Formats: sequence, structure tokens, C-alpha cells
Amino acid sequence: MADFQSQFLGSMDWDWFFEFLKGMLKPLAALAVVLIAVILSFMQNLGLEKEMVYSIFRAFLQLSIIGFVLQFIFNQDNSGWIILAYLFMVSVAGYTAGQRAKHVPRGKYVAGVSILAGTALTMFVLVVLNVFPFTPRYIIPVAGMMVGNAMTVTGVTMKRLRDDIKIQLNLVETALALGATPRQATLEQVKRSLVIALSPVLDNAKTVGLISLPGAMTGLIMGGASPLEAIQLQIIVMNMLIGASTVSSIMSTYLCWPAFFTKAYQLETRVFSSD
Repeated sequence: MADFQSQFLGSMDWDWFFEFLKGMLKPLAALAVVLIAVILSFMQNLGLEKEMVYSIFRAFLQLSIIGFVLQFIFNQDNSGWIILAYLFMVSVAGYTAGQRAKHVPRGKYVAGVSILAGTALTMFVLVVLNVFPFTPRYIIPVAGMMVGNAMTVTGVTMKRLRDDIKIQLNLVETALALGATPRQATLEQVKRSLVIALSPVLDNAKTVGLISLPGAMTGLIMGGASPLEAIQLQIIVMNMLIGASTVSSIMSTYLCWPAFFTKAYQLETRVFSSD
């Protein structure tokens, strides 16, 4: 048994691991700026020192694990790994967005389904139009960007819609009493929540490249690609983020309505009773 283990370990190529450790020297050196932040927090009595250290340690750990996982998936010739990784991202995003809208009944389910619908539709269109090939190296990073953006927008939409209806409860009840459907009675609240949630995405698209260079574009340029190639990819990224976020946020409003109203078209008061 010992001979087998020694032969197995001896046959493994550890060059990639040593290259990884060598590459981590620069991220470790970049901890100097975090140290400055910790010192400033201590001097100002902010009490954030432990939180800063914990956050950066967690980031190091999570990104390292994800790096190994992605390396494994990229080396596999199986589309099942793409779908599995995508569903994992959607599950985590749905849970996180549902936590933001914690007063919305079945909020995690609503957020998860909404994010899944928006990102899956957008990704399907991109693949059909041959914008991206259906390979792990393209789909997983693209899906990650879409899911992360849709998560934020969906969480804000759900929370804002519930809060706006609660603030204007009497107005909505009056509209229902006059014969309006739930959609008609909450039309203004839905519009307001969608506008507020989608505004940062649209503002980012308006100012992209003028205030700061986006992550995807920066990564390509630092990786050696020409700026012209980088902007082409970034334009695609901005298009897909707007598409996925819009579909996900609108879907979440439709899925919220059954929880906000009874079958008799009356408000579920228990949903709006808590702060």
C-alpha cells in the first residue's frame, strides 16, 4: 500500500501547485493596503479591525477554492459541470436576494426562480446567436456576472415593492374596493420598484469607460488583449447585464403578487404587519 501511494504521489505533476503558490506572492504583497486600513480603523476607534481581517481572509479562501474548482471544470469535457456550477450560483444568489427581501413570503424561492429565468433566457439567446460558445471557460464567467447583477436587482425590487405597498396600504385597498385587480392596484408601486432597482444598472451603462474601466475590460487589457478587443467584450457584457436584470426584476414582481394578495383580491395584512 505504501509503495502504491509513493508511486501515485511521485507520478503526480505538482508544477501547477508550485506555480499557484508563486503567483500568490503578489496578492499577499497587496495585503499592505489592507494593513493600512486596519491601522486607520484602530486609530479612529471604528472597531472594524477584526471584520476587515476576517473579510479578507474569507475572500482569499473562497477565491482560492473557486480557482481550483474552475480549473477542474475547465479541464472536463462535460457540459453537465457547466449546468451544475450555474445552478449552484443561482441557488446562492436566490438565497442572498431572499434574505434582503426577508418580509416577502417565500422570498428565496421567488428570487431564485426570477434570477434563473432572467439569466437562463439571456444566456440562451447569447449562445443561439453564437456570441459565446457553450464551454466552461466562457459560460461560467458570463453566468457569474449575470447572476450577481440579477441577484442585486431582484433583491432590491422585491424589498422595495413590499415596502411601497405597505406605505400606501390605504391607497391600494381603496383601488381594490373599487374593483381594481392586484396588478392595477399596485401598478405605480411596481413601476417605482423596478425603476429604482434598474437605475444603477442603466447609470453604469451610461458612464462605463468614462469614470472607471469595468472589470471584464480591465482583465482583458491586463491579460494582453488589445483595448479594441476589450471594449467589444465589455459592450456584450453591458447588454447581457441589462437584459438579465430586467427580466429577473420583472419576473420577481409577478411572483410576489400571490403572496401579497388573497384569492379574493384582498391584501394579505400579515405580510405588511411586520417592520
